[in-house]
Amino acid sequence: MSGSKVALDTNVAIAVLNNAKGAGDWVRGFGQIYLPVPVIGELLFGALNSQRPQENLTHVQQLIDRCAVLEVKVATASVYAQARLQLKRKGKPIPENDLWIAALCVKHSIPLATEDIHFSEVDGLIVEKR
Repeated sequence: MSGSKVALDTNVAIAVLNNAKGAGDWVRGFGQIYLPVPVIGELLFGALNSQRPQENLTHVQQLIDRCAVLEVKVATASVYAQARLQLKRKGKPIPENDLWIAALCVKHSIPLATEDIHFSEVDGLIVEKR
């Protein structure tokens, strides 16, 4: 663990919800857990699109209630634009939602817990591995 705070990417948030490979226990070691708004959107979509939408929506809401939410503001859009340009120049674009997630974490200086290696291409983003 690199610090007392961490933001969760969607894949880690799902692992936390399912306590896959001890993810729920691992994340409890942080003092503050954040959820970027795009992650919340992806989690809500996944719950609605599941075989048990009501049960899964309840679990997602419980996770949201335990976390601080990182919301997109105008200042985040500036970080997004800079990161997108930097990735374009490198020839290493990443998915749009992931770019917003990265911009939120860079803007707020919060490490991102993720299983996606493409986040390592974003300048200024600290990636937290479990």
